Amino acid sequence: MRHVVVVALVCGSCDSALAQWQPQSIATDADLRGLSAVSSKVAWVSGTKGTFGRTTDGGKTWTVGTVPGAADLDFRDVEGFGESTAYLLSAGPGKASRIYKTTDGGATWKLQFENGEPGAFFDAIAFWDETHGINLSDPVGGRFRLVVTDDGETWTPLPEGSRPAALPNEGCFAASRTCLVARGERDVWFYTGGAKAARVFHSGDRGKTWAVVETPLAAGVESAGGFSIAFRDRDHGVIVGGDYRKPDATAGTAARTGDGGKTWTLVDKPLPFRSAVARAGGEWLAVGTSGADASADDGATWRPLDKGAYNSVGFTAAGDGWAVGPIGRVVKFVKAGK
Repeated sequence: MRHVVVVALVCGSCDSALAQWQPQSIATDADLRGLSAVSSKVAWVSGTKGTFGRTTDGGKTWTVGTVPGAADLDFRDVEGFGESTAYLLSAGPGKASRIYKTTDGGATWKLQFENGEPGAFFDAIAFWDETHGINLSDPVGGRFRLVVTDDGETWTPLPEGSRPAALPNEGCFAASRTCLVARGERDVWFYTGGAKAARVFHSGDRGKTWAVVETPLAAGVESAGGFSIAFRDRDHGVIVGGDYRKPDATAGTAARTGDGGKTWTLVDKPLPFRSAVARAGGEWLAVGTSGADASADDGATWRPLDKGAYNSVGFTAAGDGWAVGPIGRVVKFVKAGK
C-alpha cells in the first residue's frame, strides 16, 4: 500500500451555483465502481485488479492496495465502517464472486465467502449495521440467490422460500454496486433489468419475504433496466438506469416514489443513462458514463453538472460525498463557497 497527495484542482465544467468536483489523486489505474462514503474524513473505494483504496483525511491522501490472491478479481462493491473495518465484494461467475473483510484498515483481509454455485453471479452487498448484511446474486434456477450475515463473519444462504422468483432473462446490474440498498433496521430493496420489465423488490424483514412491482423504466433488452436505487427515508426514493448500450438515450431512465416503492413515476425531464443515484444532503445526485446531474426537488427535475465519466457516487448523511469512475477516477463533491 502507498499514500499519495491530492492534486488541488476543481472541475471547471460543474454548476458553480451548486457544487464543484474536486479531483483526487490516487495511485491506481483500476476502473473503480465500489465506493463507501463513511464520514467527512473516511471513504473507501474499490475496483478491478483486486484494488481497494482508503482515505482517512477527507481525500488529502489515499492509501491504495491489492488484496493478496485477488489480483484477477473485480471488486464492484465496498462497504466501510470507520477507518478500520470494511467489506469487499468481487463480482463474477462462480468462484469469482467473493467477500473479504478487513478490521485493520486494509493491512490484512480475510476471505469470508466464496461462491460455490456455478450459475451465480453476485452483484452487490448492503448492510443494516456493521454485523448484519445481505448479498445479492443474479437468479439461479429461476430465483434470485441471497446470502446474509448476522455476525459480520459468516454468510448463510436464505432458504428457497425466501428467494424471490425471477422473470426470464431478469437480473441485476453490478455497474455501480447500488442496485441493492438496505435502510433502517429491516428494509431492503433491489432493482432489476434485462427482462420485459424493470422491477423493484422490497423486503421489510431482512429478506425473509418479498413484494415486487414493475417500474416505468426502459426494459425489454438485456442491456436495459434499473441500475441504481436510493431512499432519503422509508417512503421517498429515486431510481435511475436506462440502456447502457445507448448512453445518450433519455427514454425511461429515472423515476421516483413517495410511498416506499409501491408506485413509481417517471421524472418530467428525462436523463441520459445513469448508473448510480445518491442523496447528497438536501439534494439528489445521479452519475453515469456521460456525466452527472442534480435534483433539488426530490427527483422531479434535474440539471446537468458536468460531462465526466462516472460509475458510482456516494454520500454521508451530512452530505459529504465522492464519485468514482474509469482509470482511477476519484472526485470529491465540494459545496459552492467551501
